Amino acid sequence: MNKSVICFGEVLWDILPTGQQPGGAPFNVAVHLHQLGQPVQLISRVGDDELGRELLAFIESKGLSTAHVQRGHTHLTGIVKANVDDANEVVYKIVQPVAWDYIQYEPDLAELVAQADVLVYGSLVARQTGSRETLYRLLENARFRVFDVNLRPPHYTKEITKYLLSKAHLVKMNHHELVELMEWLGYGPVADREDRSGAMRWLAERYQLQAVCVTCGADGAMLYTGGQLYRAPGLSVEVSDTIGSGDAFLAALLTGWLAGNEPAAMLRFACAAGALVATHQGATPVLTAADVTQLLKLQTA
Repeated sequence: MNKSVICFGEVLWDILPTGQQPGGAPFNVAVHLHQLGQPVQLISRVGDDELGRELLAFIESKGLSTAHVQRGHTHLTGIVKANVDDANEVVYKIVQPVAWDYIQYEPDLAELVAQADVLVYGSLVARQTGSRETLYRLLENARFRVFDVNLRPPHYTKEITKYLLSKAHLVKMNHHELVELMEWLGYGPVADREDRSGAMRWLAERYQLQAVCVTCGADGAMLYTGGQLYRAPGLSVEVSDTIGSGDAFLAALLTGWLAGNEPAAMLRFACAAGALVATHQGATPVLTAADVTQLLKLQTA
């Protein structure tokens, strides 16, 4: 039986030069988990407005339940203005405050999280007191906690990020975030690949993490777990945009983790999922395990 995952955090509209597209890391992760066959629920909040109604309809069109997506009357549905001039490094301007900053704690959410196998959360949703306090309470109910580091200036603080890190069992971040985090924690500079592996080991030991995963863009990814470091190379694909690639990567990694797959194999599969999404525009194109496996076969042929 597949294990269940809860994704907690922002759902929003990415405003792109080509038009608006649904987004938000927790939402993207939830969509890709569902597409990879993993039972998943989304906890978030939208405004009682046209953008909110359109977002709810889109969530349902992707096969996800909106039962735990709250509807708020005081704040508008979230939007993010994305600058995609550089296809490999998207720049975001995130509007605040918006509906997902005010996800309210409800007893049924605590029960939902307690019954699930995994809770996925990020740093962005903790920028305002409302959602942050709800998250902090739900973390206490979660069996296995996955922290998707998402450092978007100026929407985070060192103290809150460190607290979220201290609650995690598995942490995923990109190599830029690893550099920044290590500076805060007094580890020192992380200048190259070898520095990254040492930093990941140090981080895992300091916070008693079961796994630390670092994505390295076109260079693939690294995973430290069980006292071992694993590397997977990047895949050669034609990039349309990188929006949602890291989210697809995390969804694929968790799918492998929950299935008990061998770390090197799950890391390769996750890299392929991220690469496949990068060949499409937008964060949540159709993604199947068969498509990911086919891409891996083509790359190794």
